[in-house]
Amino acid sequence: MILAIDIGNTNIVVGCIDDEKTYFIERLSTVRTKTELEYAVDLKTVLDIYHIKKTDIEGCIISSVVPQITDIARLAAEKILKKEVMVLGPGVKTGLNIMMDNPGQLGADMVADAVAGLASYPVPFIVIDMGTATTVSVVNDKKQYIGGMILPGVGVSLDALTSRASQLSGISIDAPKHIIGKNTIECMKSGVLYSNAAALDGIVERIEEELGQRTTVIATGGLAKKIVSHCKREIILDEDLLLKGLRVIYEKNK
Repeated sequence: MILAIDIGNTNIVVGCIDDEKTYFIERLSTVRTKTELEYAVDLKTVLDIYHIKKTDIEGCIISSVVPQITDIARLAAEKILKKEVMVLGPGVKTGLNIMMDNPGQLGADMVADAVAGLASYPVPFIVIDMGTATTVSVVNDKKQYIGGMILPGVGVSLDALTSRASQLSGISIDAPKHIIGKNTIECMKSGVLYSNAAALDGIVERIEEELGQRTTVIATGGLAKKIVSHCKREIILDEDLLLKGLRVIYEKNK
């Protein structure tokens, strides 16, 4: 098995995975002031909780959209595993044909999602990754990554709403009893959930219009589970997608 780490703006996703199954997925808070030792303690604690020995782990790969802590996390993982850690970036083979104006600008998380999609789902496909930002990746029927979208994440939208409206307080992102809210909390929950679900439905519809083809749609990320069930369009929920992509990339480069 390998240790796969995805560093996002809000959370660090940590998991152990091999070609047969995912052994666990956990989330740590992304803290830019933490030291190498503090992250090493976090990683060791997670492995200990799941009774995974460092000798059971063949290697490690990291994807990151937070450059300030990428190297700190790499050194932390190397301190625990006593092995060289791979970082997804320039020089790492992915097998992904990126048809962007500047392929180097494509986030490592979006690369890993698309690689996993190619390994597991028919083309053309759309990957929706719902984290701090909601990212949309499009791979066409020639297996080319042709582009996508980036929009404010569910949590970001909710934080903006509550910080700018003095009468609105923070809420949990749970399904309300009614689409038409009967009180302020229900109205906010309904607005957040169904606006995002409708946005995904509309985005998929418009992308398919531009492609002229129907697509496979896959959703992943920490908030996908709460939103996808409210979409009218059939969307496959794959919470392990990014880690699967990191495993495929690791195998291509080991």
